Amino acid sequence: MKKNKPITPSKRHHIDISRDDLSKEKPLKSLVSYKKRQKGRSQGRITVRHKGGGSKKLYRHVCFGEENLGLEGKIERIEYDPFRSAFIALVCYQNGKRSYILMPQSLKPGDKIICDEKTPIKIGNRLKLKNIPNATQVYNIEITPLKGGKIARSAGSYAEVTGQEGKYTYIKMPSGEIRKILNECYASIGNLSNPEHSLIQLGKAGRTRHLGVRPTVRGSAMNPPDHPYGGGRGKSPRGTKRPKDI
Repeated sequence: MKKNKPITPSKRHHIDISRDDLSKEKPLKSLVSYKKRQKGRSQGRITVRHKGGGSKKLYRHVCFGEENLGLEGKIERIEYDPFRSAFIALVCYQNGKRSYILMPQSLKPGDKIICDEKTPIKIGNRLKLKNIPNATQVYNIEITPLKGGKIARSAGSYAEVTGQEGKYTYIKMPSGEIRKILNECYASIGNLSNPEHSLIQLGKAGRTRHLGVRPTVRGSAMNPPDHPYGGGRGKSPRGTKRPKDI
């Protein structure tokens, strides 16, 4: 973690993660696209509260599935992704093709990974659940075969293989829930990068607005026309005997 000197009120409470290991280069142009941000409004009117604004950012097209099955890849660099909490890695495969993947913890540029039906149990490798031994940490887990990973994709998260039964594999989710998943589904070995993401303190309201989050106002602090709980004096729970919408 990185804490700044308290030279301003916002710096005093700002705690961020160190990004010294991340690449300073721009993302690969062929793997990014611009997504127009239209959150929280329909025809100019607010339809979803607390969403809107935010800084412009490019979407990185991350490979969650098995598009490069059987090809060994080499990690070229680690990058920041503004659309997700975990870091991503740019991988160059044997056929010269490049793609972004979710970056697991403890890998570094120059390391090699592979996605295949059965591979060595090594961090970053991707294989079928039926070939993964018990008590192995996995991430980016599929729910439907060959449809791409859906489970355990956020920073520092992982699930654990707890057993095999017939055509199913038992997975202990990050929440502690035990779930049965078809053992023909793929999963990656290890846990995801940036486990300290939950310790970040933004330090000021402006950084929250840059993330596209608008202020949250209590309904009881509003007027009766604006919220069913509006009206009253002080911090009264409700300004009227029953909720109103006019």
